[in-house]
Amino acid sequence: MSTIAQVQPAPTRSEATLPQAVSDLLEGFTIETTPGAATKIDDYRAHLRPGTVVAVTLLPGSDFRDTLATAVRLHREGFEPAPHIPARSIPGALELDEWLARLAGEAGTTRAVVLAGAVATPLGPFESSMDVLETGLLDRHGFRHIGVAGHPEGSPDISDSALAEALAWKNEFSARSDACLEIVTQFLFDAQPAIAWERRIREAGNRIPIRIGLPGLATLKTLIGHARACGIGPSMQVLLRQARNIARLMSVSAPDRLVVELARHRMSERDTLIQGVHLYPLGGLRRSAAWSYAVADGAFSLNRDASGFEVDRPVD
Repeated sequence: MSTIAQVQPAPTRSEATLPQAVSDLLEGFTIETTPGAATKIDDYRAHLRPGTVVAVTLLPGSDFRDTLATAVRLHREGFEPAPHIPARSIPGALELDEWLARLAGEAGTTRAVVLAGAVATPLGPFESSMDVLETGLLDRHGFRHIGVAGHPEGSPDISDSALAEALAWKNEFSARSDACLEIVTQFLFDAQPAIAWERRIREAGNRIPIRIGLPGLATLKTLIGHARACGIGPSMQVLLRQARNIARLMSVSAPDRLVVELARHRMSERDTLIQGVHLYPLGGLRRSAAWSYAVADGAFSLNRDASGFEVDRPVD
């Protein structure tokens, strides 16, 4: 088994200008889709560039065959599907083996996002992502890139001590697996909890690179609804403060301030393991993808105080 080396930031990061650091953060962003959303998208190639990594959800009560079909389609259209494998929604080891075989064989994927899943009572023997990883089936079926969950603001379902134990286990697993692990966090609205969390887990021994979850472009009302449904923590206060102005509830919000803060952090802290972002297109994939590509291409202008920015080309 190969050992995963710590991913080191580019040596020129501290010398980069802020606009370049912002673009660098969005370069190579990953994005999420659902099988339901896929039915409303005629062709992902109209919105995403070739080779983009697209996570495909398998939500509680959903059918694996729908996730498989979406992954097959994405592969056919020239993308890298990363299907979700939610431990608590898997009926058994035979089903897990079959799912992975079909994803590798039919969708040609070598990527997966392994999660516990938001199911109160497991459908089978797997209660956590570690249970799935420990089977060795992902290695056996050639999955070489595995996303695991990160919780900068904690989790309403898991204690902080259990989260720390799980992260230590995942670091140990990454050292003996043939796969490269990557932590993908839930979306949040303030950079500071993510920055403090990354420092804390790095000091505790984390060596797995991290993608910070960004909320895509959506109205404040939509973002607040998703945040409440997903149990987002203190960073949700950023939205609630804006929502005090009722007239702004239907205005479209972009995570520009969050991106600038993360970019500044990457410029100033060379050892950070924050390597990029994962986009949750809560207001629709088309608009969020267009905004992200504009930022990655440098087609934006910083505000006067450099606390945020506006993109220079249409995203609607």
